[in-house]
Amino acid sequence: MTTTTPAKKTTSRSKSASKKATKPAFTKATYVKWHREMLLMRRFEERCGHLYIQQKFGGFCHLYIGQEAVLAGMVKGIKPSDRVITAYRDHAHPLILGTDPKIVMAELYGKRTGSSKGKGGSMHMFDKERNLFGGHGIVGGQIGLGAGIAFADKYRKEDHVTVCFFGDGAARQGMLHETFNMAMTWKLPVIYVVENNKYAMGTSVERTTNVTDLSKLGASYEMPAESVDGMSPEAVAEAMKRAADHCRTGEGPYLLDIQTYRYKGHSMSDPQKYRTKDEVAEFQQRDPINHCAKVLQDNKWMTEAQLKEVDKEVKAIVEEAIKFAEESPLPEKHELYEDVYVTPDYPFVND
Repeated sequence: MTTTTPAKKTTSRSKSASKKATKPAFTKATYVKWHREMLLMRRFEERCGHLYIQQKFGGFCHLYIGQEAVLAGMVKGIKPSDRVITAYRDHAHPLILGTDPKIVMAELYGKRTGSSKGKGGSMHMFDKERNLFGGHGIVGGQIGLGAGIAFADKYRKEDHVTVCFFGDGAARQGMLHETFNMAMTWKLPVIYVVENNKYAMGTSVERTTNVTDLSKLGASYEMPAESVDGMSPEAVAEAMKRAADHCRTGEGPYLLDIQTYRYKGHSMSDPQKYRTKDEVAEFQQRDPINHCAKVLQDNKWMTEAQLKEVDKEVKAIVEEAIKFAEESPLPEKHELYEDVYVTPDYPFVND
C-alpha cells in the first residue's frame, strides 16, 4: 500500500501537468493569425524558388522557408512603430510587417512598382511606412546600422525599439563587437537577434567558433541575453516581449540567440552537401506551421477543411502577386539618377 499510493499520486500529478502543458499559451485569434502569416511566408517563398529556376528574376535568392516562427513571434512581441532591419534573407520581413505581397514580388522582378522601384531586388527590401530599414547585402553591415537607428530614436526621445537581425555567420564580423560595445555604453534601445539557422552559408556553427551558445556573445559587454527556440512562435513572442520591455526601460540593448533552421540551401545555388536529409527531416518534424494548425484543430478552433481553405486563399494571393509583378513595367532609364541622394530640402540638389 505504501508503495502504490505515492505512485498513483505521481501519475495523477503527471496527468494534470500534461493537461496544463497542452493548454494554448495564446488566444485563438493569435494562432489563427500566426497560421495565416506563416503560410503566406511559406507559399510566397516556395513560389519564389520556382520562379527563380524559371529565370523570372535574377541576382541572388535566399529563401526563408523553415524560419517563419521567428517573424511571427516577433510581431507579437513588439509594437507596430518599432523598427526592423535585417540581412539579405529578407522576403518574409515585409510580408509579416504588412507590405502588400504584390509590391514585394514586383521588387523581386525588378519592376517599377516594387518597394524600392525595382532597384533593390531580392536582397534589399525596404518599406518606410512600416519601419523596415532593409534588407542588406553586406554581411554584418546591418549590425552597425541597427545601432544608428536606435541612437537616432534615443536622441529624439522617441519610444521605439529597433530589432536588428543577423545570421550566425555574420556574428563572426568585427562589426558586431564594435557595435555591442557602443550600444551598451550608450544604452541604445536595440534588440540584437541572431537568426541562428546552424549554418553560415555551408559551414556549421561548430566549425566556426569555440562558443556554440551564441547568447554568450554579449557577456563581455554585460549585455543581457538568452537562447530561444526559434521553431516556436510562442517562445519567440515571449522572448521578444521581454527584450523590448528591457530596452524601453533605458537599460540598453538585449541579445537573443534564436535557434531556427532553414529547410532550403543558403541560396538557390547551394547544393546543400554539408548536411544530411535526416537532419532536415528532424527539424521539419517541429514545423511551426504544422504546430499552429495542430493547436487550432486540437482546440476545435478550426477544422481541417477551414485550414485547407486558408491555404487556398494564401496561394491565390501569391499567384495574384506574381501576375501583378509580371504585368508591371520595368524602371525607365531616368530612374538611374533618381533617389540617389535623400536631401530634398537642400537648394543645391537640383542645381
